[in-house]
Amino acid sequence: MHDFNIVVYKNTPLYNLLTELNPFFDIEINTHIIDKNDLISFVKRNPKTVIISSENLNDNLNYFIINKPTRINSLIEKININLSKYKFKDQSDLIIKKYHLDINSRLLIKDNKRLKLTEKEVDLIIYLNNSNFEKSTQSLQKDIWKHSVDLETHTVETHIYRLRKKISEKFNDVDFIINNKKGYKLAN
Repeated sequence: MHDFNIVVYKNTPLYNLLTELNPFFDIEINTHIIDKNDLISFVKRNPKTVIISSENLNDNLNYFIINKPTRINSLIEKININLSKYKFKDQSDLIIKKYHLDINSRLLIKDNKRLKLTEKEVDLIIYLNNSNFEKSTQSLQKDIWKHSVDLETHTVETHIYRLRKKISEKFNDVDFIINNKKGYKLAN
């Protein structure tokens, strides 16, 4: 289910218990590691890793400590919380051309410059980024703003104009969103 790794570090009894309980829970313990260098090497190869440890690791690792007896439900809850945090962070980052889009913070970032975006601007950028071809004003109106295609409005044009202006002023990029007779798209 998860595309994350769950590793037990230096705790063979816990690893054996969790492996035995795997069929009863919605998690899967991937491996057990005893050597710290092996652990660091594993995380470098598999950055999406949550570590269950009985000691403080003092590294930039995603881990939590279990150093005393605990209820299995509490342990599973801690694992799920750590996976949720990781998944939330993982899903918030999107690379678009030369830019980094932090969806959760609604920031467009390039060369240490940050531009705060509105929710609709983020939705618009993601929508255009996920499209392989131009999107018409009508499809943007319908899919982003949930307006009827028959409604006469300049919402799309106004928002795109403002977004282009913000990006141009902050990043000096006048070609972030381009348009032609077919519609709007992100420049290559």
